[in-house]
Amino acid sequence: MESGSFVANVAKDLGLEVGKLVARGARLVSEGNKLHFRLHRKTGDLFVKEKLDRESLCGKADPCVLHFEIVLGEPLQSFRVEVRVFDINDNAPSFQNKEPLLKIPESTPLGSRFPLQSAQDLDVGLNGLQNYTLSANAYFHLHTRFRSHGPKYAELVLDKPLDREEQAEVNLTITAVDGGSPPKSGTAHIRVVVLDVNDHVPQFSRLVYRAQVPENSSIGSLVATVTATDLDEGTNKEITYSLAQNPEAILQTFQIDSHTGEVRLQEPLDFEATETYDIDVQATDGGGLSAHSKVLVEVMDVNDNPPEVMVSSVSSPLPEDSPLQTVVALFTIRDRDIRVGGKITCFLREDLPFVVKPTFRNSYSLVTDKSLDREDVSGYNITIVAMDTGPPNLSTETVIEVLISDINDNPPMFQKDSYVLTVRENNSPAVFIGKVHAEDLDLGENAQVTYSLLPPKSGDLSVFAYISINSDNGKLYALRTMDYEAIQDFQFVVKATDGGFLTLSSQVIVRVVVLDDNDNRPMILYPLQNGTLPCNDLVPRSAEAGYLVTKVVAVDGDSGQNSWLSYHLLKATDLGLFSVQRQNGEIRTLRQISERDPMMQKLTILVQDHGQPALSTTASLNILLVDGFSEPYLRFWDPSKHSKKVNSTTKYLVISLAVLSFLFLLSVTVIFIIHIYQKIKHRDTFTIQEHFYDDCNFPKNLVQGEGNGSLSRPCTYEICSATGTGNSEFRFLKRFMPNFPFPHASGEVRTEDRSSLPTDSNRNRSRGSEDHTQVSDDYM
Repeated sequence: MESGSFVANVAKDLGLEVGKLVARGARLVSEGNKLHFRLHRKTGDLFVKEKLDRESLCGKADPCVLHFEIVLGEPLQSFRVEVRVFDINDNAPSFQNKEPLLKIPESTPLGSRFPLQSAQDLDVGLNGLQNYTLSANAYFHLHTRFRSHGPKYAELVLDKPLDREEQAEVNLTITAVDGGSPPKSGTAHIRVVVLDVNDHVPQFSRLVYRAQVPENSSIGSLVATVTATDLDEGTNKEITYSLAQNPEAILQTFQIDSHTGEVRLQEPLDFEATETYDIDVQATDGGGLSAHSKVLVEVMDVNDNPPEVMVSSVSSPLPEDSPLQTVVALFTIRDRDIRVGGKITCFLREDLPFVVKPTFRNSYSLVTDKSLDREDVSGYNITIVAMDTGPPNLSTETVIEVLISDINDNPPMFQKDSYVLTVRENNSPAVFIGKVHAEDLDLGENAQVTYSLLPPKSGDLSVFAYISINSDNGKLYALRTMDYEAIQDFQFVVKATDGGFLTLSSQVIVRVVVLDDNDNRPMILYPLQNGTLPCNDLVPRSAEAGYLVTKVVAVDGDSGQNSWLSYHLLKATDLGLFSVQRQNGEIRTLRQISERDPMMQKLTILVQDHGQPALSTTASLNILLVDGFSEPYLRFWDPSKHSKKVNSTTKYLVISLAVLSFLFLLSVTVIFIIHIYQKIKHRDTFTIQEHFYDDCNFPKNLVQGEGNGSLSRPCTYEICSATGTGNSEFRFLKRFMPNFPFPHASGEVRTEDRSSLPTDSNRNRSRGSEDHTQVSDDYM
């Protein structure tokens, strides 16, 4: 058949729609290296790719079958195809020796047979060699015989006695004819030389010699030994052995010792190529008479060929989410030692998530047996082992490389469960404060991480006014100048999203802590420094050394070391009369007051924090030295005399107390109004999320007293009249300010602790009992 000739429609045979061959990428895979057919995918027709020569493809094998596979993808499938090539009579019989020479003694008896060389016809069956014919002659006729293995051969049969003196040479023509239509033939010209009388012909000990030779026998190995005898004497008895009238393949494989008759190998045997040899052996005596015998050599198969693995298709790369039993590769196994190799076993060298499954005879598929994970193993070198049962066991290893392709099955993972970043107050806008980082175990676009800020659940987007994030590298920037006194810390949520088709993400909480700067001076709460009436404290002249006169109360809006306050006596009318406690601001007498000390004592107290650099402020106060709070200074109502007169000193104290109370109330009102105003003013630009917390712009840490920096008890001042009939008590609050709840980062609402000035139980108490007035003010 010419190239392009139609063979069959495989789509019809497979029961597939014609369009499926194109959609599934149908292709032909041959066991050898050459494809003899081509497939038209659109029609499903199979055509001859080039002219086929059955003799070169299969030799003498009949039937001649070509094997290949049709492989389809999505899903991966293969179908085995067998195409039988039928022989045509395109080869004529031919003789290797066109002019053979036969020497026949004239005394040869009638009926003697003389084997002739066989004609070779590459065709098989009826197209092969069928018969021989001999040209007309008076001495011989032709007899055709069959070999157990090999072509027919002919023998000359002597019909009439030869007479060398009458005819010394007879010329014959033998014709080999095949069974084709029309038949073809080949001829050879035979020269028969008639020899002089030699009346004894050599005789072989056997008509047929049989030998079994392993195919792995070395060159020179003995195959068989033939022996012949001749009853003649002299040179007519000397026998020479030769391999006469044999095909070229036998002459190349075997040799015979002309004197001993030993048949030996001169080329290696191959059972898979030729299983038996039929050797013609000729023994010729010195007189030219010859006899023929046969050596039938049976080649014994040994397990000398390991199995062959032929991979026809591999699916690589393989998605890591491939389901179980997904076909990865298709392959076939062939063992040329079909008789001694035994059963072939196929397995994988290592423990891998794959398994070998047989599909049909000598064909296998490699399928997935476990789940794949590219993040654990990105590819496999799969070693397929094919082993026969010997003996000895022979095996072949074939490596298939399968890459695992990535899918987006891993979300970005942050390096920390949460992040805590710090920024110092009064920072520059757009300052870098830190970064977050998330890693994705996937590959390519699936591992590209972008960062974003999540709005709070309430929908308030104020976080975007404070923080900005670089979506590529996760760097965080503060957009505004932070004020520690307004915000101590806040938190927000950062989301990391990968670049996969179906994106995956994760979140992390970032807490920003604002670090305090020393940007607030100490604030004097008591005594008030508002430039109105002077603040006077009364001290009886009878006070002993260490007498508690009053206490300076101050606070600092900063925190930590920046809010630690120390008190120093800067100026005084008499520096040796009073001292100030450095830690708590208590003013006490250093010595007993004398009559010579001026009644009016002016003190200037320096209050300084511990920041870097330190900030300070001063407080001024007046101290009046009085004689036991007598009538000239305080006038109290005398219940024994039912008098309505009030001591002038008492009047001043009452007026001072009223003024002081008024000033405190005024301060509270002003501070509250300022707080409300600021809150309204910054409502749109300074809205704090639920995880921010607010605080009024007032200091929260008061000066610690009695070693701990705070006043834990109300400070009581007792004022007695000159008659000593009572005492008065003044209580002042540690801090006078509104206290507002604010949300912490954790969501809890905290309220600033309330405290008041400590009470000194050793304050001057009058022993009199006439007047007793107590005035107490608590400031919350």
